[in-house]
Amino acid sequence: MGDQLVVEVVDDGVGGADTEGGTGLRGLADRVEAQGGRLRVWTPRGDGTRVRAEMPCG
Repeated sequence: MGDQLVVEVVDDGVGGADTEGGTGLRGLADRVEAQGGRLRVWTPRGDGTRVRAEMPCG
C-alpha cells in the first residue's frame, strides 16, 4: 500500500491553460480522480504548463 504512479508532462509554451473552461484538462482530471488520484496543473502565463497526475497503485 502507499505506492503511486506519477506522470508529469511539461511544455515550454505560453502557459495560461484553462483547467475549468473546457473538456480537455477537466476530462483528464475527472478520469484521474475516478481512479482515486489527483491531477495538478501549473500554468503561469508566459512560462509553459506543467501537468502532474498522481494515482494509487496496488
